[in-house]
Amino acid sequence: MKQYVQQQRNSTKIICSLSVSQAFNDNLSLTGPENSHILWRTVNEMNRFDLDTQILIQEINELWELVYPHLAKHISGAYGRKDGVILEVGPFCGVIYSLMSQGVGSQFMIGSFPTEMKLFFNDQIRKKGLTEKLSIVETDQSLNGIHENSVDLVIFRGALFFPSIFRVDYRSVKKVLMPGGVAMIGGGFGKFTPGEVILPIAERSKDLNLKIGKIEVTAEQIKDDIKASGVTIDCEIIHEGGLWVILHKG
Repeated sequence: MKQYVQQQRNSTKIICSLSVSQAFNDNLSLTGPENSHILWRTVNEMNRFDLDTQILIQEINELWELVYPHLAKHISGAYGRKDGVILEVGPFCGVIYSLMSQGVGSQFMIGSFPTEMKLFFNDQIRKKGLTEKLSIVETDQSLNGIHENSVDLVIFRGALFFPSIFRVDYRSVKKVLMPGGVAMIGGGFGKFTPGEVILPIAERSKDLNLKIGKIEVTAEQIKDDIKASGVTIDCEIIHEGGLWVILHKG
């Protein structure tokens, strides 16, 4: 880990270096030169994560490797499809690998932030042999750089619980979803993850989450946040397997 962190310290200026052809497929692309100020504003926002927080997030992403196949079944059940463009967003990405292995989705993206997490995800994708199938898009909590009506499934894990480092932008999630698209926002082990997978990691996972800044939220608080955002979209809040907001764009 220390070697990787040192590499990360020296790589924080590797920003927006992907070309359009490298970073996106036909459905997703960087904003054009006329909007470059948006990208640089986004980069400045993403740099707010301190290095200690990034290390903790990387550890929890690796800790959950055995959870992802079971959580993927939960998410795919809510999604209800086998095709489509799938985008997992934020620093807590990983379930997308299991969705791919289970044959869910036809195009795949990680919307990575903060900037430094890109190195971590690049390394994971390389080790899993997915470099030809899974692309990384540098974005932020407002999904800047992702086209409107371009994604069928958005997964945004952790987005409800860490307001000190990022929040859900419900309007932006709705904007990037295609008509008929689904977003699954929240967190938890999922309703299919067995106890023998959860038990060995539960204590460490809780400790890491608290160190990163996790807070408890209620369904009523989530409803208030969605109402305050002004977004109009079909929404359900479920407690099975965690706390999840499922959005359906008509």
